[in-house]
Amino acid sequence: MDLKSNQKEQNKEILINEIDGVKSEHITISSSVTKKVKISKSHKTIYLFIKGYGKLTSGDKTYDIVPETIMLPNNVKNISFKPLNNDTLDYIKITVLQTQLDKEDIKTFPSENINTIYFKKFTDCKSYTEPIKSPQTTSRTILPNKYIPRVAMGTVKTIGPDQVGAHEHAMLEQLFLGLKDNQTIVYADDATVDFPEYSLLHIPRGSSHSVSVKANNEMYYVWMDFFVDKDGEAWLKTHNTKEE
Repeated sequence: MDLKSNQKEQNKEILINEIDGVKSEHITISSSVTKKVKISKSHKTIYLFIKGYGKLTSGDKTYDIVPETIMLPNNVKNISFKPLNNDTLDYIKITVLQTQLDKEDIKTFPSENINTIYFKKFTDCKSYTEPIKSPQTTSRTILPNKYIPRVAMGTVKTIGPDQVGAHEHAMLEQLFLGLKDNQTIVYADDATVDFPEYSLLHIPRGSSHSVSVKANNEMYYVWMDFFVDKDGEAWLKTHNTKEE
């Protein structure tokens, strides 16, 4: 993740062609780089800031970028961001192709979900419970549906020994992004893989998968759901929002 002494920026595409219509990139920039966000009619983008500190400007508004922050530009133009002086920013950029059905579906979304910037720290997002998770687990929805067609995201955090129980979902593809100090094991059908911090993996659609963490280790990751069609979003009804 670290930049070389002569580098100002590096960009690496991860899990190339793993999910149709979804592109994932890990980008690192130094404080000498200012990124201007481009708005596309054919794609929607999600920025997951995972390491480093910076400033983001949108018109006359300024936002503080801290580790574990999500940003969607939506239809807002003239957004730019850069690291603080002598710092670097690491972020994951997820780009999702918009089908013709998506372009029609988004017209039914609340106006504030598509015409204003979405910027939130993960810890400021609403928590939820789920039958496959233990009571000691903290789960948050960092990107509800109805912002980008067929996409939702959230976090899972707990201390071991604990686990997310085995389950299947044939209606969606899923990525997991390990956050700071994540040290877990992921199972999918007959496969078992270590899942450390700052790693990205793909849960195959329809596989029986689970996650476990050993005693005194931390489980902390982002799940990203990419639904085959909007009817599949009914899966999210298994998430019971908690009042805080």
